[in-house]
Parts: sequence; C-alpha cells; structure tokens
Amino acid sequence: MTAVFENEVVTRALVRFLALPGLAGELALVTLDSGQDHTRPSTFGPGGLASLDAALDEIAAHSPAPAAIAVTGKPFVFAVGADLSGVPSVSDAAAARAIAATGHRVFRRLKDSPIPTFAFVNGVALGGGLELALHCRYRTIATTAAVAFPEVFLGLVPGWGGTQLLPNLIGIDPAVTVVVENALAQNAMTPAPKAARLGIADAVFEPADFLERSLEWAAGVLSGAVTVSRPDVDRSAWDDAIARARAIVAGRTRDASPGALRAVQLLDLARHGVDGEAFPAGTAAEDDALTDLLMSDQLRASLYAFDLVNKRARRPAGAPDKALARKVTKVGVVGAGLMAAQLALLLVRRLEVPVVLTDVDQARVDKGVGSVHAELAKLAARGRLSPDALNRLTGLVTGSLSKDAFADADLVIEAVFEELSVKQQVFAEVEAVVSETCVLATNTSALSVTEMASKLEHPERVVGLHFFNPVAVLPLLEVVRAEQTDDATLATAFAVGKALGKSCVLVADAPAFVVNRLLTRFLGEITAAVEQGTPVAVADRALDPLGLPMTPFELLTLVGPPVALHVAERMHEAFPDRFAVGEALRRMVELGKSSVYSEPGVVDPELAGLDAGDAPLTEEQVRARAVEALAQEIRLMLDEGVVQAVQDIDLCMLLGAGWPFWLGGISAHLDRTGVSEAVTGRRFLSRGVASLPA
Repeated sequence: MTAVFENEVVTRALVRFLALPGLAGELALVTLDSGQDHTRPSTFGPGGLASLDAALDEIAAHSPAPAAIAVTGKPFVFAVGADLSGVPSVSDAAAARAIAATGHRVFRRLKDSPIPTFAFVNGVALGGGLELALHCRYRTIATTAAVAFPEVFLGLVPGWGGTQLLPNLIGIDPAVTVVVENALAQNAMTPAPKAARLGIADAVFEPADFLERSLEWAAGVLSGAVTVSRPDVDRSAWDDAIARARAIVAGRTRDASPGALRAVQLLDLARHGVDGEAFPAGTAAEDDALTDLLMSDQLRASLYAFDLVNKRARRPAGAPDKALARKVTKVGVVGAGLMAAQLALLLVRRLEVPVVLTDVDQARVDKGVGSVHAELAKLAARGRLSPDALNRLTGLVTGSLSKDAFADADLVIEAVFEELSVKQQVFAEVEAVVSETCVLATNTSALSVTEMASKLEHPERVVGLHFFNPVAVLPLLEVVRAEQTDDATLATAFAVGKALGKSCVLVADAPAFVVNRLLTRFLGEITAAVEQGTPVAVADRALDPLGLPMTPFELLTLVGPPVALHVAERMHEAFPDRFAVGEALRRMVELGKSSVYSEPGVVDPELAGLDAGDAPLTEEQVRARAVEALAQEIRLMLDEGVVQAVQDIDLCMLLGAGWPFWLGGISAHLDRTGVSEAVTGRRFLSRGVASLPA
C-alpha cells in the first residue's frame, strides 16, 4: 500500500518515554513530525500511518509498560489530516478502501488502548489530525490552536472516525456545526477557547509552556488529582439537528455535493453511540463513503480546485519578476463611495500606510472617511484591533477635495462612476500631480483599461485592479494588463495584491475580464429563457444541480441590476452575437427594483409579464443552454489569450464567484458532462487532471 503515495512526505511518529513527577510509571510521548517547517504541516499518507502504527508497537513492547500514551505535534502544528496529494494516484476502489480502513485501524489502537491516552493539541488540528485527537481519551489544546473538519468543503467526509466520535462527545447539534456548517462556510475553524467550551478539549494552556503544562495536567489525571467530567449526550436532539444539517446542505449546495449528503447520513448513524458494535458499524459506513467518494470524478475535480487555490494562486502565472515592484508608502483613492471606502479600509489595514480619499464635495469626502473610521472602530470593539492600532490606523486615513494630496503617493486607485470619459478625466487630473513612477490603477469591472490610459503621457503606468464585492471577503483580484502596461507597474500591482491578502490572477484587457464575462453570459441565458416564456421559478432553479452558491436571480440581486445592465451593455457592444441586453433587465433598472421577487418565491407584481413569451423551456433545457454558453465562452477566452491557461479561469470562478470545488471551478464539470467536447470539439483538461485516471 505504501507504493500508492510514492511521493509522500512521511510524517514520522517519534517516541520518547518520560518520567512524570509523582507517578511510578513513564508516559510514552509520540511526536508527529514531517521533518519540515510549519509551512508543510504534518499529514497522514500510508507511510505516516505505518510510522504511527510502528510507534504504537514500540510502546506496546516497552517494559515496563508505560502509565499512559500522549500524542503531540511539531511546532505550530498537531496534524492536518490525510495526505491529499497522493489521491490522484489511487486508481481503484480496493486501494481507496485500504486507505480508509488503515486509518481506522491505526487510530483505533488509541481508542481501545488498555492504558490512558492523551492528545496534546499544540497547534492546528484539521481533518484526520482532529480525528486522531478524538480517538484519545483526554485532550489538551494550546490557546493559539484551532480545529476543523474541512472535508465536506472538499466533497469528502471525515472518514477516520470523526463523524461517529465527535457527536458522541459534544452532542449532535454542535457536531453538525463543526462538520457541516463550518465546512460549508468557507472552512471556518474553531479556535481553542471555543473548542474547549464545546468539549472537544478538556484543558487549555498557553503555547509558551504548553507541553510542560499538558504533562503536569496528565499526571494529575493519572493520579486522580484532576477529574475530567463530561455531560451525557442528549440523544433526543438528534432528529432536529439532522434536519438542520439537511437544511444547511440544501441551502448551500442545492444538494449537489455528494460529500455533504454522505456526511449528514454518517452523523445520523452516530446516534447509536460508540460502544459495543455501534462504533465498528459507523466506521464501516465511513469506509464505504470514503471509497465511493475517492473514486468519484467530483472528488478529483475538488482536489484539482484545492490545488489551484493552494498552489497556483500563490504563484500567479505570467506575473513579472517581483523584484521589479516599486515600494508603496502612500495610497490615494479617487472616490469616497461604498466601494472606495471598502478599498481604503483594506489598504490601511494591510499596508499600514497613509491613505487619502478624494471626491467632488466635502460631504462625500467626510462620509467616506467617516465610514472607514467607523469600520476600524467596529474591529477594535470586537477585539481585532488594539487601542493603539485603532488610533494609528484611524490617523492614517484622511480626505481631501484636491488631488494635490496625491503628490507623494506611490499608488492611486480610482473607484468612480463606470463611465469611460469620467475615468479618463480622473486619470488625467491625477497624472498632472503625481510622480512619474506613481502607479495608476482602476477598479473597473468591464471597461477597457487601455482606452482609459490612452490619453495619458505615461500610459505604461496604468493597470487594472479588479476587486470583488465585498472587498474584505472575496479573495480574488483580477490584475489587468493593458496594452502598454510595463513590467514594473504590473509587478507593483501583484506585490500590492499579495500584501492585501488577495489571490491574484493575470488577465488581459478584454471586455469584463474573466468572472464578470462568464457570469454575464450565463445570466443572460437565464434571463433570455424567462423572456422566451419560461417561468421565473423554473429558470431560477435550473442550475441547482451544479450546486452554485446562489441562484441566478439571487446573483442578480447581489450584483445589482444597474451594474448587471452596465456590464451587459458593455458586453453587447463587444460581442453583439453572444451578449444581448434583455428588456426585462432594463425594466428592473427603470423601476428601481433590486430583485425580481417582492418576497421569497413571489415575483414582484410590477415585474409581472417578464415571462410573457410563448416558448417556455424546461429546467433541463435552460441548464443545457447555460452550460453550453459557458463552454463556448471559455474556449473563446482561451483563444483570445485572456488568461494564461484554463486553470486561471477555474481559479477566478472559485475565488471570485464562489463556485464549488466539486465543479473544479467549471471546466472539469463541462468536461465530465461531455459539454466541452460537444460545444468546442475537445476537453479543457486532460483526462486524470480533474477526473479519475484515464
């Protein structure tokens, strides 16, 4: 089995036998260590499981027998679960089941140990790492640690006992939160203090002397000086909690994620407890689930997406040498509206340099600056900023009516009305006062950056920085290279994006770039179907089988009909044969409507007749049109050189639109369903890249 993960970075289980004060016997301390620093956390592949198994054999053979066994991790990390890098090489169900069963067998040795077992969770414990800790009888945790089960987010399930042990330790409702709800909320983690309150850990210690304190605590437990009590699990709460889990999965995945559905089934099974034959039955069900999921195309697409987000996003394709980037010591923001204020808040928090906002009148300037100050105060009230940091950052954000305030800025970003002539005028005014090396950036969502810079003396200093709303939440930054953008400007843009905590993707100066172009195309197919006579409800749920985070008309509400109309008109100008401007969308804007619904499920009476056509489509027909349009548009974008590769399009949809991992962004789904070949004549990805091996 070790040959399955031939490139595994093996986590070694190193054993030491320690004498504990006041105890006759020794404690066997197992330290998990991958031999690398914290940037390569300890994981469990076949080799890692074999090493832990051997360590437990060594302990069992030790004479005299130790009084207890404890497991801890290397600095900052306990363990982060299964080694997913080897999964693409798993080519048959037998190998998949062997991985699942081996983890269960080795971890269960801790659960069934005749001597007490402890987990000293010194750092982050995710997935299988948390499951290892749950197999121990007692757990301590460092205040700086955090725990989570990210499997459902990836289209998997906690498959080494987690779905059975956690609900029988802390109760089913909080277990639903940890296993399902948090995973589907962008992998929210549970910090140590909360983990202790939930009952995941029995004691919390500071990291400076964590191991020493944990050993003392363990000695107290063994001597009887420390008593650990755990409340009985309320089994009458199971049905309500499982119903809540199903509602979460339906709401966030449209029941399209096989992993999420299987996780709920396993949590439901855990109601039978972990005594007697119940636990083996539960772990056998986990083996079945892991085998099925590991051998699914959706899981391989999910791991492809995971790799994009964790590797490609960190090394943007096509980015120039980072040594060319200019230092940014002051930033100007043109505009003081909602988007500008969001940008200013992010810039001052991350760069910690002076940020000055300008606008056309003092009231707008004051409102924008006041908004940033208020948001900083909220962060301080929640304990996320110290009083000193609040005062310092607040003092760095100022406003001015004159663009002369940008004279010593190294970067100026405009966030004004989406009108080309307005943006050209803004850049001309800014160029007149800034230095020759100051980078000028636009946050435009659809306009040509090249045209915006065309009348400047130094158009090479202009770059697009397309942030997504809400700015603080969505991690994508489309970095737009205009025709004359030079490498120094581009390198500065990437450096700033990285400093802001964004995942940057290089895109060409094409209409609407990547995310807005694809969303506009697919949304246009949905609205066209409605105008053709398809009921709004039918069109709105047509994409449910994809599991998108929002229905089409929820997306329209989030974007805002005026913005959607602006982008649609821009795309119609560029590509009139593929992008139409629907009369229904115009009507929504004219009436000032933010949604097609007046209340959930009820079409606004003033918008009645949107579906007055006489050729309605079925859900399947609407969905087919939408995905075929996406396939066509992606192929055209690749042919036009909008991005370096299709992987960048997938990365943009994952990070900028929140599309699910099990779609692989989107290209893997189009390949898997045969749409790519039917529409474009070929796949986007080679077989085995985001699917089962060929």
